[in-house]
Amino acid sequence: MRDVLVVQNSRSGGPGRWGGWLEEAGLRLDVVHAYDDEPVPDRLRHDAMIMLGGGYLPGDDDRAPWLAPTRKLVAEALAAEVPLFGICLGGQMIAEVAGGEVTADAGAPENGSLPVTIRPEAADDPLFHDLPGVVPAIEHHVDAITALPPGAVWLAETARCPYQAFRVGGRAWGVQFHPEVPPARIREWRADGFDPDEVYARAVADEPVSAPIWREVAHRFAGLV
Repeated sequence: MRDVLVVQNSRSGGPGRWGGWLEEAGLRLDVVHAYDDEPVPDRLRHDAMIMLGGGYLPGDDDRAPWLAPTRKLVAEALAAEVPLFGICLGGQMIAEVAGGEVTADAGAPENGSLPVTIRPEAADDPLFHDLPGVVPAIEHHVDAITALPPGAVWLAETARCPYQAFRVGGRAWGVQFHPEVPPARIREWRADGFDPDEVYARAVADEPVSAPIWREVAHRFAGLV
């Protein structure tokens, strides 16, 4: 059985259904609760790595001191082509470590289930190929990737936040959205300017479409591992 390192950055921000989908595909998760002072490994000995989201920028070392050693693991995964998947903060970290840019409070915030457009470049991507042209995905962010790394493949976009998904090399993916989050989790989020009942209802309505698609993507990642 293949082992996956999962770095968790907040008490409520666990691997969720994404982790469940990876487990049902045969992977074993080693979740490091970094927010609770559990140390991340000094080097990457796992078969793959998942970096989850959190309310930080990738370089917020003063607020989250585990981010510095986590960036080293991301760099190690990129260099060795160890399968790597980053969600929200995790995707931003992959972008920054690989030479892209992340900006705080960039543009309009996104919250709840929104239509994500799959770009033509995704046609031959190992994870995003043959997806519908538009897929609902749950968002919750104000910071954003504002420049992709050199050579990255741009896979998905929204009107408010262009860089929703990308690939670096052949085995590293970053997404701005939250494929691991079910609609119920939205009830726990605070987002100024959004009606919580409306946001929740839209996510529930989109769930029958979105969940099977992101489950398939998770299984494709597991197959790559």
